Amino acid sequence: MVSGLERVTEFEPYREGGVNEYEHQLAVQSTFPPLILTRGLVDVRLWDWHQDVINGTIERQVVSVVLLDETGNDEVWRWICVGALPSRWAGAELDALTGAVATESVELVHQGMTRQ
Repeated sequence: MVSGLERVTEFEPYREGGVNEYEHQLAVQSTFPPLILTRGLVDVRLWDWHQDVINGTIERQVVSVVLLDETGNDEVWRWICVGALPSRWAGAELDALTGAVATESVELVHQGMTRQ
């Protein structure tokens, strides 16, 4: 599962002087919330990447999220997050009585998102 495919542009109102009541909306800043990836706990690469960040080894990556068509064969859309770093890693709650699949969730901060 992927969440956080979002970008937000903040606007600041600016009123003209005099008798004109018109208010301009000026784009001030665009921000990109963290990208959150959740999947089954299958390998240690995301854990290791976050551990590197904790240890002070900062290696930004380009992360692509690819949306496939209903057949799963053709790419419909691709989001590219540049300069990504893991800021949070979370594992699943482990409860032997539920039989749930163990998952991991990784939160990635990034420097912007584009579409290819």
